[in-house]
Amino acid sequence: VFVYENAKEGARNVRTSERVTLIVDNTRFVVDPSIFTAQPNTMLGRMFGSGREHNFTRPNEKGEYEVAEGIGSTVFRAILDYYKTGIIRCPDGISIPELREACDYLCISFEYSTIKCRDLSALMHELSNDGARRQFEFYLEEMILPLMVASAQSGERECHIVVLTDDDVVDWDEEYPPQMGEEYSQIIYSTKLYRFFKYIENRDVAKSVLKERGLKKIRLGIEGYPTYKEKVKKRPGGRPEVIYNYVQRPFIRMSWEKEEGKSRHVDFQCVKSKSITNLAAAAADIPQDQLVVMHPTPQVDELDILPIHPPSGNNDLDPDAQNPML
Repeated sequence: VFVYENAKEGARNVRTSERVTLIVDNTRFVVDPSIFTAQPNTMLGRMFGSGREHNFTRPNEKGEYEVAEGIGSTVFRAILDYYKTGIIRCPDGISIPELREACDYLCISFEYSTIKCRDLSALMHELSNDGARRQFEFYLEEMILPLMVASAQSGERECHIVVLTDDDVVDWDEEYPPQMGEEYSQIIYSTKLYRFFKYIENRDVAKSVLKERGLKKIRLGIEGYPTYKEKVKKRPGGRPEVIYNYVQRPFIRMSWEKEEGKSRHVDFQCVKSKSITNLAAAAADIPQDQLVVMHPTPQVDELDILPIHPPSGNNDLDPDAQNPML
């Protein structure tokens, strides 16, 4: 049992009846609730604040409050120091992500002025994640969303955005444009966004933000993008091969298609045929007048994945051979 008093009141002035007992990780903490009400925006401050009678958390049969489920007692002891001193010192053996999760659960601000720890790298990582989220939400509204709207207004259900620097120049030859489909991508010229995306951790944060906003099939990485034509080579047969200069730049692909996977199909015209053009159908004993085939006919590589039944005779594998039973 750990007893926490309000330092301003003093232990002698606090009546036992004014204390509350919190049970966290099978450990009891006897606390003066006034230390919580001094921080009304936290979860414990709301629990024991002026609207206490309307709180959903009720004491058990012993009058004790079971709170902070999933948080260890060691972490909770460190967090209680926040209500007394305004500072949380990360205990030995406790990771910064674990402390961060507890602070988020209890609605305690996770800032450099609040958290003190020896592992500065882990602390800076968490603070960078917060900063990256705020920064990307700004970039999303100011730079990315207008391009998404332009794609949507033209009937598209997805977009591919490439981020170039302010100094990049795209000069494509109209007669010999790139052959990889770059003409369907959209460009953002922003050195700041380019620098933001060069960190893989920032790209992970951006993906989580886009996913939270309801987008699907999100891809975010670095790819080569053609800027200008270097030369044109003639391949055998006279066909030209265009060589472009490529730069490695960040890209974003995302989709807002609701019925994804259902629109990517090909309608083939189904007709009756008098000739068997399918080896699998030839091996099976199917009357020719009931055979329906799709045009165009299967290619050689498609035949490899078709189910082949054991042949009943040497002539069954020959589509043009006559059936001896006829």
